[in-house]
Amino acid sequence: MRVIAKRTLREFWEHHLDAKSPLEAWHAEILKATWKSPQQIKAQFRNASVLKGGRVVFNIAGNKFRLIAAFDFDRQVSFVKFIGTHSEYDKIDAESV
Repeated sequence: MRVIAKRTLREFWEHHLDAKSPLEAWHAEILKATWKSPQQIKAQFRNASVLKGGRVVFNIAGNKFRLIAAFDFDRQVSFVKFIGTHSEYDKIDAESV
């Protein structure tokens, strides 16, 4: 599965150095994936939360950070919609960012 855009992840970990390794690991897992449904994501990432519209919230670095990605399963593409600290996540609407 392609990830749009790794640059977003890189820009985040430049400001949160402790996020680099977990985000790189997340990115590597997504690249290897060939999921066809949110349930398949949930089977691999048990702590992920499935939202409406093909969006999934991932806990990064032991839930220190949150990442929201939207998935187009037909085209095998994921779109990073948000990456932030847990407190930043609490201030947004995860279904509309």
